Amino acid sequence: MTFLGPPRDLVVVGAGIVGLAHAVEAVARGLTVTVVDRDDRPVGASVRNFGHGCVTAQIGEALEFGTAARETWLKLARAAGFWAEETGTVVVARCAEERAALEELADTRGQDDVVLLDAARLAAHVPVAGPFGGALLPRDIRVDQRAAASAIAAWLAGQPGVEVHWATPVLGVDDGVVRTAAGDLHARRVVVCVGHDLDRLLPAVAADAGLRRCALRMLQVRVPGGIAVRPAVLTGTSILRYPALAATEGAAALRARMAAEHPCLLAADVNHMLTQRPDGDLVIGDTHHYARTLDPFDPPSSEALDDLLLAETRALLGVPELRVIHRWQGVYASAAGEFLRARVATGVTAVTVTSGIGMTTAFGLAPAVLDSF
Repeated sequence: MTFLGPPRDLVVVGAGIVGLAHAVEAVARGLTVTVVDRDDRPVGASVRNFGHGCVTAQIGEALEFGTAARETWLKLARAAGFWAEETGTVVVARCAEERAALEELADTRGQDDVVLLDAARLAAHVPVAGPFGGALLPRDIRVDQRAAASAIAAWLAGQPGVEVHWATPVLGVDDGVVRTAAGDLHARRVVVCVGHDLDRLLPAVAADAGLRRCALRMLQVRVPGGIAVRPAVLTGTSILRYPALAATEGAAALRARMAAEHPCLLAADVNHMLTQRPDGDLVIGDTHHYARTLDPFDPPSSEALDDLLLAETRALLGVPELRVIHRWQGVYASAAGEFLRARVATGVTAVTVTSGIGMTTAFGLAPAVLDSF
């Protein structure tokens, strides 16, 4: 069997957020587009995350892409009918080192991007338990991660010149052709956006990049009392993880303090953060474990890691109980750098976000990739 019709201007392999971003950009350029995905709906990293556009804490290319992407997210939410909002992010500072890191970032970026908060102003944004300070990053956004990818794919399918084929495994790609289980697709350009499964389709490209999988422990919890948390919330462990904050002198001092006082947080590579879903539940996480092939069974330490995340969240919000509704393992591609862009053949490029910031950057990354053909 062969797909009928003339070659498409672009075939996108993979209907996660990175792949969909390329299709959205192609539509904006008036190109004909076909998107193919092996699953019958989005089930990967694009739905297993915090729904956080973490723009301000990036640097370099990621900051550029994230800044561009936020506008596309907001426009698409209106067009495709999913929730997205300019909520900002609050970074909670519970010690002098964390406050110092935020003050350094505010000095670098300015008060339009980083608004320092005293305890009273912090509590007006997030119901934290304690006399803490922090900062508001007003340019950050949030989206409904469970709904966004499906809504964007459905919106794309309704645009002139666009086809979306689910449950269509791709067997191989070459110049001008994408071989699928349903036949060949012919294309002038191809982008391969299969995330951490790049080694399944293009093993040499993945091997050259040193690609591994990063597994995350994440939980959805119900909070008693109807707590409302509009912005995304980051903590001290986030300061150690996000580049713009991690580069500060305050972060270096914080790492030394955590090594002495909370070594378990560093050992589990914790980024303790949370966002609130539209239904009121909180998504909390996360820990990080790296391997080329992930073990299918939770290690004995997994319950301890979940307990650690729950204890940190109870202490942050000052609540006695958090009822776990769902637990899951997030997975994303990890490699040196933040973005893998590899020319596979004439007219074929593999694109993977290799730092866990696909939701933040994909809609800014895609125009740069299409410009490169």
